[in-house]
Amino acid sequence: MAFISDIRRPIEAEWKRYERLMGESLHTDNRLQNEVFRHIRSRSGKQLRPLLVLLSAQLCNPVTDKTLRTAVALEMLHTASLVHDDVVDASDMRRGIPSVHAQWNNKIAVLTGDFMLAKVIGLVAEVRNIRILEIVSQLGKSLSSGEILQLHYQQSMWIDEERYLQVITQKTAQLFQACAEAGAESAGCTQRQRTALREYGRLLGLCFQIKDDIFDYSDMEEIGKPTMSDLRDGKVTLPLIIALQRAPKPEAEAIMLKGEELVANGFSAEEEVRVLEEIKSFVLRFQGDEYAVQQMVAYKKQATEALSVFRDSEVKRSLIALLDYAINRVQ
Repeated sequence: MAFISDIRRPIEAEWKRYERLMGESLHTDNRLQNEVFRHIRSRSGKQLRPLLVLLSAQLCNPVTDKTLRTAVALEMLHTASLVHDDVVDASDMRRGIPSVHAQWNNKIAVLTGDFMLAKVIGLVAEVRNIRILEIVSQLGKSLSSGEILQLHYQQSMWIDEERYLQVITQKTAQLFQACAEAGAESAGCTQRQRTALREYGRLLGLCFQIKDDIFDYSDMEEIGKPTMSDLRDGKVTLPLIIALQRAPKPEAEAIMLKGEELVANGFSAEEEVRVLEEIKSFVLRFQGDEYAVQQMVAYKKQATEALSVFRDSEVKRSLIALLDYAINRVQ
């Protein structure tokens, strides 16, 4: 599996320009606000979304200032949505450190997210490209709609694969899709190239989210969130969905009843650990995790085929390596 540093190599100089612009965009005259932004940037992760913007642009033409502003805007929109999501979900941790609302309070978190969204509008205005404006606007609506849809489905533990894909498409796949398409648009790619990168981004996003959901049923430590955290929150993901479909109906119903009681905090701490292990064992026994892996591999193949419209290049190889990274990463 390639390292992110290897994937980023073809646009290393452009990446440094991106980081400078992001730093400038998150600096204000407000001391507290700057402290919050430093806290957010300290857990910024691999920053795959702006990386995707820059690589998609460079695949067609040299990265421009418009590309850099687009990358910052999309990463800032993504980050603002996470800050707000942590308030909605009452999540105290984000990538191993306290979330903004836990470190300060809900007011600071909401206002920080609002400020970042306002900066997104300003950055997109500077790009002066109506199509990029449309992409960013549609993405903002999609992220909110996806979160609301997921909250709606959490009212019941019974969810099928189609509804699951609907949620992760709106919450994750469309974010990656927007990054790839907007990057291509910022560099003046052809319509055929933009369409190919848009499809590549969507499929990359599906791979990324399914891998996250597989982590929930793994034995690995330090994967960025507690094991089985999705189920604790009432989020039924692909491995469990498939296991429930494959299991005898009485056994599936018994597992779902325990899952519903778990979400309702119907167990003691000791019982909760036992139930979580039982559900995890159930998923592995009916190979729900293996089905999810097969789906990722299929999406990766489709995404690689989408890039066939481009000639071989170091940038194209980086985009293919990004697919490998998404499905083989350990955190």
